Amino acid sequence: MDLATYLHDKKIVVENTLKDICTSFTTTPGILRNAMEYMLFSNGKKIRPILAIAACEAKGRSADDFLPCFCTLEMIHTYSLIHDDLPSVDNDDLRRGRPTCHKAFGEAVAIMAGDGLLTEAFRVLTDSRFTERVSPKVSRQIVFEIAHAAGTEGMVGGQVMDIIYENKEGSKNILHYIHSHKTAAMLRASVRIGAIAGSAKTRELKSFTRYGDAIGLAFQIMDDILDVEGDEEMVGKKLKKDANKQTYVKHYGILASKYKLEQLVDEAVKSIAFLGENGRVLEEIARFIGNRIS
Repeated sequence: MDLATYLHDKKIVVENTLKDICTSFTTTPGILRNAMEYMLFSNGKKIRPILAIAACEAKGRSADDFLPCFCTLEMIHTYSLIHDDLPSVDNDDLRRGRPTCHKAFGEAVAIMAGDGLLTEAFRVLTDSRFTERVSPKVSRQIVFEIAHAAGTEGMVGGQVMDIIYENKEGSKNILHYIHSHKTAAMLRASVRIGAIAGSAKTRELKSFTRYGDAIGLAFQIMDDILDVEGDEEMVGKKLKKDANKQTYVKHYGILASKYKLEQLVDEAVKSIAFLGENGRVLEEIARFIGNRIS
């Protein structure tokens, strides 16, 4: 199995589905839609919906009926990036190798673009045009998983703690809270909704959850490492700017962070061993996360 080909092919599937979703924004003001699509179709990996697809397929089910649901993960992730880049938060000028949304469209429109993507994601999740082949029970489960991961007990809560503890000493417990919520929550939800769509049993879902937790923290640790050692052109944003934040490198050092990263990747792989050959894509994605350079 060639992971690069898999990721490339699934990214195209995700982007085509997102284009279909965007055609439903029929009365959206032009500048707002342009700002939303500017970030939605920038050169991102689309790893969250791809994780959902891979988890669903690992259970032997086609992801086709669930693609719009899975793609809302990218809409919500993109909204979070737009807001994260704002002057009042991280004040970034560059994202994925080009100007951030507020630099390209102005701060007010960028805020509205983020708001629009978040809200439209939940419209898609409850719109029969996109979910006609998803059972009401599974649909409710997916909506709950995504809302819980994106909300105050997930990504938003972690983001707020990240802001509060900037320029403070912090602690390893605070660090874990921030990144298990800000980053890992949505990655865990991506895996879980894919497994739910694939009719995973309760015990299996727990294993998928352990996988999601492990790759979620691994993803953030690699982000922290890349901020120190990465190539700015490859990463596509300014680096060496997280010295005042709560990072794994700050609290553990670079070598211990790399060791922790390896442990989490191994933990992720072991947690899905029950899938056998069907879990090969998820296994390769875990290793990709542990070795990525952007």
